[in-house]
Amino acid sequence: MVLFKYRAIILGATLLLPACSFSESALWPSLSGEDPVASEPSAQAADTAASPTYNAGAGAGATQPPQLGQTNFTPVGVSPGADTGTFVGRKVVELRSELQRLQDAVSTHNSELQTLRAGTVANSQTYHNTVGAVNARLQVGTTPGNPVLVQQFNAAQDLLDALNSDIASMNKLATSISGMSTMSAYLAESTRSAFGVSGAVDEDHRQLTTLSDEVDQTVILIERLLDEVADDIRRQSGYVAQERSNLNTLAAGIKSGEIYGASLSNVAAAAEGPGPIAGNPMDTTGRRPLVVIRFDRDKVPYQQALYNAVGQVLERRPNAAFDLVAVAPTSGGTARVALNSTKARRHAEEVLRSLVEMGLPPARVAVSAKTADGSKTNEVHLYLR
Repeated sequence: MVLFKYRAIILGATLLLPACSFSESALWPSLSGEDPVASEPSAQAADTAASPTYNAGAGAGATQPPQLGQTNFTPVGVSPGADTGTFVGRKVVELRSELQRLQDAVSTHNSELQTLRAGTVANSQTYHNTVGAVNARLQVGTTPGNPVLVQQFNAAQDLLDALNSDIASMNKLATSISGMSTMSAYLAESTRSAFGVSGAVDEDHRQLTTLSDEVDQTVILIERLLDEVADDIRRQSGYVAQERSNLNTLAAGIKSGEIYGASLSNVAAAAEGPGPIAGNPMDTTGRRPLVVIRFDRDKVPYQQALYNAVGQVLERRPNAAFDLVAVAPTSGGTARVALNSTKARRHAEEVLRSLVEMGLPPARVAVSAKTADGSKTNEVHLYLR
């Protein structure tokens, strides 16, 4: 146990090195089905440095939902007034009636918004409880493709669809509020224009002044309502998009029976870094691999260590790109080399699929193949570009 912690610390320390020396002096993980050789301490350290480590924060998978607006948009109300019998007095009565209808609409849309918010919060809580239950089971260990976890995963997808439907309802609500905003602007202009109409008595102007104040307050209330709904839509849309990506990574974890964490695309985005196009494979001669996976037996469990290594790189270099190289041994004659090369390329494709399932954009990875005299079995090397 002590040795495991020591090696995990070594790996963490190497990932904190400056970018200029990152590929020069780190201890690089190696995954193999073979037991470490005691006479080769450096190989032993490299092999165990990739042992799966679990970060409690990342392992939760789902990010925390954004805080929705808290304002309850209650109209100021419309002050009563008597009809003075003048043309302006009749206009004031008409404008007051229109303002009342507008405020009734504000109250209705406010009720819709509060109901939507309550439903969104409830769906988010249930979603997080469901994802948390899946991750808790994965953390303690479970079988690959556990049907109970698959069922919970499907429930989480349904809840995320419900959150997406809430966003659609908010968009529809925003459209209605935008129409109210247009009406309120027209009402404000009509109220100001009424002051210039001749034939008014003092009472008409007194009522117009009160009405103008209430119209202005309603205009401001509608603008605030529209702004807050727009903010809710923006935050929730980004959150649901993130969780879609996280669910893809969670599906990969259920498939392998291991816990990963947030999608690698979200790890990079959280570090506020752009993602470049990886382009053509680069020459890896003289470079030390970030991860070495030796396919010396069936079902090599490389996914957890691969996720940890790539995730830690992206946390520090969010725009990182990678070279994935299929390495085949040269021993055994031409036919054997050809067969091993084909197998190595298939293994590289498998590793690439795993990275994509974990959320790494395919454009970040360039794939190539080579043979190596020193290799005893098919390998896949991942290099930091």
